[in-house]
Amino acid sequence: MIDFPIIDSHIHLLDRQRFDYSWSGGSAWAAGATKLQRDWAAQDLSNCSKPYQVEGFVFVEADVDPPQYIEEAEWISSAASTDSRILGCVACLPLERGASIEPEMARISGLRSVRGVRRLIQNMPDSSVILHRPFLDAINLLPKYHLSFDLCIDPHQFPDTIELIQRCPTVSFILDHMGKPEVKEKQLESWHKQLRQIATFPNVVCKISGLLTQADHANWTPEQVLPLIDHAVDCFGIDRVLFGGDWPVLELAASYGEWVNIVDRATMHYSSTDRRKFFRDNAIRTYRLEV
Repeated sequence: MIDFPIIDSHIHLLDRQRFDYSWSGGSAWAAGATKLQRDWAAQDLSNCSKPYQVEGFVFVEADVDPPQYIEEAEWISSAASTDSRILGCVACLPLERGASIEPEMARISGLRSVRGVRRLIQNMPDSSVILHRPFLDAINLLPKYHLSFDLCIDPHQFPDTIELIQRCPTVSFILDHMGKPEVKEKQLESWHKQLRQIATFPNVVCKISGLLTQADHANWTPEQVLPLIDHAVDCFGIDRVLFGGDWPVLELAASYGEWVNIVDRATMHYSSTDRRKFFRDNAIRTYRLEV
C-alpha cells in the first residue's frame, strides 16, 4: 500500500457548461461511454482515489473544440489559484501554425499554472506534419518560454516522433501513456523495440499511464499490463518515469483505485526512495511543480 501522498502527472477535468468536447460523443473508443458524458472536477478525483491520497496533479488539456484551448488554459490557471490540488497545466496549442503561434505561446506561458504544451499527434491522419517546417519552428520555441511538450501518439507514429525528437534536442518531451501499446490486439513486439529506442534520448521521460484503456475494457487482467510497466521502467530508468492516472478516461476500463493497485504491485519491490520518485518526485521535477 502506498503510504504517502501521490502527485498524479496526468489528469483531465471536464466542464461541459464552459467547453465543447466533440471527441467524447463521436470517437469509436468512447462510443457508449456514458461515464464521460458529464462534468469531472478535482473533488471527483479526491473521492474516486480513496483510500489513496492524491495531494496534487497536473491537468492535461482535454481536447476542447477549437478555438477554446486558450480559454481552457486560463480556466485551469484561475482554478489553481483557489485549489491547491491543481499544481500544473499542460495546455493545447496548434503548433502546426508555425512561428505565428508565438504570441499565444507567450500568453499561456505567463499563466500561473502552465508548464507545458500538448498537440494531439494521435489525432493527425498523417503524423509527418510534425516534421514539416512550421511545426518544427513552433516546437523549437518552447524552451524560450520554459515549456515542455507532451507526446500523445499511437504506436505507428513512433518513427515520425523519434525523428522529431532528433531534430529538437533542446525541447523537453514527455511521452504520454507509454506510447499507447496495443494491449488488446496483443501486437507488442514493435512497441517494445520502439520504446527502447525513444528512451535513448535523454530529453524524454515517460508517463506510466493509459494502459487499461488500451486493453479490453471489460476483460483486462493485471498480468497483461504488469510486464509493460516493467519494460518501460527498464527502458527509461527510475528517474525518468512518472505515474499518471489518465483520469477520468481511465473510468472507461477501471476505477482509479484499481489502476493504482496495479502500479503499486508493479513497484512494490522498489526502495522507498524509488517509490517516491515514481509516484511524486519525478512529476514535481519534470513539471517544475511547487508543492
